[in-house]
Amino acid sequence: MTSSSSPSQDTKRLAHTYPEGLRADALMEEDVAGSHEIDAAEWDGDQFDRSERAALRRVVGLSTELEDVTEVEYRQLRLERVVLVGVWTSGTAQDAENSLAELAALAETAGALVLDGVIQRRDKPDAATYIGSGKAQELRDIVQETGADTVICDGELSPGQLIQLEDVAKVKVIDRTALILDIFAQHAKSREGKAQVALAQMQYMLPRLRGWGQSLSRQMGGGRGGLATRGPGETKIETDRRRIREKMAKMRREIAEMKTGREVKRQERRRNKVPSVAIAGYTNAGKSSLLNRLTGAGVLVENALFATLDPTVRRAETPSGRLYTLVDTVGFVRHLPHHLVEAFRSTMEEVGDSDLILHVVDGSHPVPEEQLAAVREVIRDVGAIDVPEIVVINKADLADPLVLQRLLRVEKHSIAVSARTGAGIEELLALVDSELPHPSVEIEALVPYTHGKLVARAHDEGEVISEEHTPEGTLLKVRVHEELAAELTPYVPAPLA
Repeated sequence: MTSSSSPSQDTKRLAHTYPEGLRADALMEEDVAGSHEIDAAEWDGDQFDRSERAALRRVVGLSTELEDVTEVEYRQLRLERVVLVGVWTSGTAQDAENSLAELAALAETAGALVLDGVIQRRDKPDAATYIGSGKAQELRDIVQETGADTVICDGELSPGQLIQLEDVAKVKVIDRTALILDIFAQHAKSREGKAQVALAQMQYMLPRLRGWGQSLSRQMGGGRGGLATRGPGETKIETDRRRIREKMAKMRREIAEMKTGREVKRQERRRNKVPSVAIAGYTNAGKSSLLNRLTGAGVLVENALFATLDPTVRRAETPSGRLYTLVDTVGFVRHLPHHLVEAFRSTMEEVGDSDLILHVVDGSHPVPEEQLAAVREVIRDVGAIDVPEIVVINKADLADPLVLQRLLRVEKHSIAVSARTGAGIEELLALVDSELPHPSVEIEALVPYTHGKLVARAHDEGEVISEEHTPEGTLLKVRVHEELAAELTPYVPAPLA
């Protein structure tokens, strides 16, 4: 038997044989020499160290990429190709076409490419396929001819209509509500806006959950102990619905907490008697442009539907020096989904709590009266019907003069402006100043100079009619609210005998 030296003895031998700097090289050469003694039968391919064994290795021959770079096609992001479908149940043919044109604008805002649009005249939508079985087959032919991958219906479909129309058309089918929810999901930026959109989406999705295969099978039984087979449990689709309901309850609690913070700010404005003006109107009517023109807020302005969702509050001042707040609210649209109205109710409360509504309407729209009616319907839903309203006809520089004259004649409390050019803005500010609620108490007081805070509050919270500086103090004649009037009463000069 051949004796072998231990590793420690080899190390001592190398330490004596090689200088200090060459010891590592000698050890490596010895390892390499030993590796040649491996039997060929035991060889299993290239031997890698630890890092190489853990690395990603390419497998040749799997790539489908073109080798010739001249044949490479540079493609843009592929948009969904859609066909629009509308059911015309009432009104004129022009009304139906305008509604479908608005649906096309919504689809483009969501990032889709509109290929075609069709309208059917019916007394009411078909209960099974929305447009009837025969027209559904024709729709399938249109989809195949255009190469569309999505059908968008101009209305809210029931779960049954959605499923049966998809079975016939053989492509994805969505309705107007789902399209608007998708746009809201893209444009929501704040935490509250995202929570409100998520709640609306879950409310819409809950009755439309579908199950197939194992989704309809029973889960493990709910018995105690044993083998957990003591009776049928809930199906997976029921489990999904329960989880959605739990998420919705959690989302409502979060929105309620956010609402509390906004209510605190609102109460602070009420305590300081700061009037509030809400800007409401149809989507893309120019509400954010008007806010920027009046206050220089710098809010995003874009020629797109629902470009801004989150409410913006800015401080403004009337020509007479009175302070007030301007609130830019979410835009409205005809047939606004009730899920959104419910989810955004806390945001829309800004309209109901305001002292004045600037109802912005697009003067260049073909039928601005329809926009006015749609917005007023939502305002009525949120309980703001008693708030005074000024109709602001925006985009007057692009509007048809005959349309402007008709609107100004029909809407008695209205004004035409252009947020882009600034035309009519001075007249609008003067109108807002006259329409804001005025303090109820008129009082004259001689305020000592040591109580300058009262004079400042009179300027901020009231209307100063006259002001005179005397040796005894500041002689004010103002209109103020009752609380401030009570604080000024001790300084009312005594009547002369």
